[in-house]
This record gives sequence, C-alpha cells and structure tokens, in this order.
Amino acid sequence: MGAEQPLVGAVVARLAEPEVQLAAYGSVVYPLALVVEAPVIMLLAASTELSRDRVAFRALRRVAHGLGLGLSLLHLLLAATPLFDVVVRRVLDVPAAVLEPARLGLLLLLPWTWSIASRRFHQGLLIRHGRARAVGVGTAVRLTVTSSTLGIGLGLAAPGVVVASVALSLGVMAEALYAAWRAREVVRALPEHSEREPLRGRAFWRFYVPLAMTPLITLAILPFGTAAVARMPQALWSLAVWPVISGLVFVLQSAGLAYNEVVVALLDEPGARAALRRFSLTLSLLVTALLALLSLTPLAEGWFSTVAGLSPSLAAMAGAALWMALPVPATRVLQSWYQGLLVNARRTRAITEAVVVFGATCGVVLAHGMRHGSSSGLAIAVVAFSLGRLTQTAWLAWRARGL
Repeated sequence: MGAEQPLVGAVVARLAEPEVQLAAYGSVVYPLALVVEAPVIMLLAASTELSRDRVAFRALRRVAHGLGLGLSLLHLLLAATPLFDVVVRRVLDVPAAVLEPARLGLLLLLPWTWSIASRRFHQGLLIRHGRARAVGVGTAVRLTVTSSTLGIGLGLAAPGVVVASVALSLGVMAEALYAAWRAREVVRALPEHSEREPLRGRAFWRFYVPLAMTPLITLAILPFGTAAVARMPQALWSLAVWPVISGLVFVLQSAGLAYNEVVVALLDEPGARAALRRFSLTLSLLVTALLALLSLTPLAEGWFSTVAGLSPSLAAMAGAALWMALPVPATRVLQSWYQGLLVNARRTRAITEAVVVFGATCGVVLAHGMRHGSSSGLAIAVVAFSLGRLTQTAWLAWRARGL
C-alpha cells in the first residue's frame, strides 16, 4: 500500500499544471480526507484484538458501519458546502489556484471513508484468525485497480487531482469488497463466545476512543502543516513537493505500520515477546539504513526527477529535504511495538497521550517556522514531523515500561 502515494504523485507530476495539481491533491485533498477518516483507522487494531467470537464481531461491525456512515456525511459537508471555504480558503489559506481543484478532488474522494472503515474492520478479523495473506492479496487488488485508473487518466490527460481522487476511490472500494468477501468464511467459523472477556458499552468505548483519537490528532497536524507551509517562503513549491516526500517516506514506514497488528495478534503466543522485541530493533535499523542510502547519495535526486517526475528545481528541493526525515521509519516500527504492548494490555490511553506529545512538538516547530523561519516551508515541515515522531516514540516507551 505504501507504493500507492509515490505512484499517484508520479502520474500527477506528468499531467498539466503539476505544481497546482500536486499541491491541491497532496497538500489539501489527501490530508483532509485522512483527517475525516481518522476515527476508523484504528479499527484494524481493534478488530485484530477483539474479533475473537461472534458477539464481539457483531458489536464491532455496528461500530464500523456507523462510523463509516457518519464520517462520510461529514466528508460531504466539507466538500459540498461553505464549510470548504472556511477550512481551505480561510484556515489553510492555500494559494488561490489550488482552491477549485481541491474542492473537486474532495468530492470525488467521497467513497473513501466508508470503504476504509469496512476494509480495516474485516482485515483485523482476517489477521486475528490467521488469514493475513488475504490482506496482502487485497492490497494487490487495490493497487491493480488504482494503477489501471491512473494509467487511463494519464492517457486521457485528465486533470491530475481528478485522476488521483478517482483512482484512490476505486482502489479502496475494490479492496474493501475483497476483504468483506474473504471474511465470510472466517465469520462462519467464529465461536459464539471466547475465553477472553468481550468489551461492551462503556468498556468498549474506553478501549476504542483513545485508539481513535490517536490517528485523529496525528492527521489533524497535516492540515495544520499545510496552513503553516502556506505562510512560509516558497509556499507553492513546498506544498507541491511535501506530498512527494511524504509518499516516499511512507513506503519505508509501511513495514512499521503493518507491524502493529502483528504484535497485537502474536503477543499471547509462548515466547513471542522476546522474538518480537528483537525483530523490532532489526527492522528499525534496516529501514533507517535504506532511507540513509537514498537520502545521502545521488539516488535521491534520481528518484525525484526520474521516478517521481518532478522538474529539476522541485527535485533538487526534495532531495535537499529528504535526509531530515531520517528518524521517521524507525520510529514507526518502535511505535508499533510499544502500541502493540499497550493494546494487548488494553491500556490505550497512553497511546493518545503519546500522540498529543507528537502534535505539541509539531505545533511548536511549525509555529516557530511561521514566526521566525527563513527556510522554505518544506524544510520546516519535515523537521517538525521528524521531531514529533521522536518525542511520540519516547513517550510510548516510557508508558510501556514494565509490559
């Protein structure tokens, strides 16, 4: 799944008005869509931990579809009412050329949130019951649909934000349908009850709300980052390059993101803790080495100019900022290890605390950049998010001590 954003960015960069279209999609449409869907992101971890029997499965299914419907209505309000002007024009204060492409992109991405809720709920069930391979196949289905749509859009020379939004919507809908189809067999085999006490009512919401707040606070920083960058030097260029760098770094984060559900699913196995801890350290070193190799050698400029399709000026700007994201992939791995421990122990409040630390760190750095910074908005944003990840990981490590 991590390959999706670099692929989308590479196609948009090869269509008309690449700076405007990349800024509209990558710095407005995609971040706002992520913020809207944030409360359903941790359905994957929740379903992996809780979908042990039919009672828990049915309860969580109601939550998943209820959140999907409610957040889709919120997405529609944001895209199709004057709320868009309040958020994007006044709060984010993006360049005027970006406004209308961003509005259209948000409308085209409307199926996104409910599809994400459904597929993450069903994927958690699949992981819990040993069907992780089906999750990988579903991702392949998504990438096939997304890349095919991108190819058609490139051939038609459609506006970049339209191509990107339609491709993502179709891809995630295909993945959600596949996950639901593969989950049917697992659902039929579920026991009515399991050995572990199911979470109901207030107990469930005490478990889930801190999880839901984690991505909500994290992703709310993205629009704040957009607003901050729009008020710093080289605003349009920075807004165009920021999603390209983020997409590349996300590829290297993807192993760490997936590791969260691995930890939750396997922690109860005999001898698993020591093995998972060793793997966390090994994977952290590996992803750091890969990003160092890419960012500290001429490979970076080659990637941004040849693969991502950026102009020479934008490619040079991206290459100069990439090394500042060096801590991010490793911190993602370590966060998944600590969060897995906390979810397994059902101490999810600490996860929300850590993400508040992340948001506060990012906010301080971005505010300082707006007030005093003479560097480009891109450099300030990359530094802010890297420092935020480091402080978030440190807090999780402290709160998970003893587990």
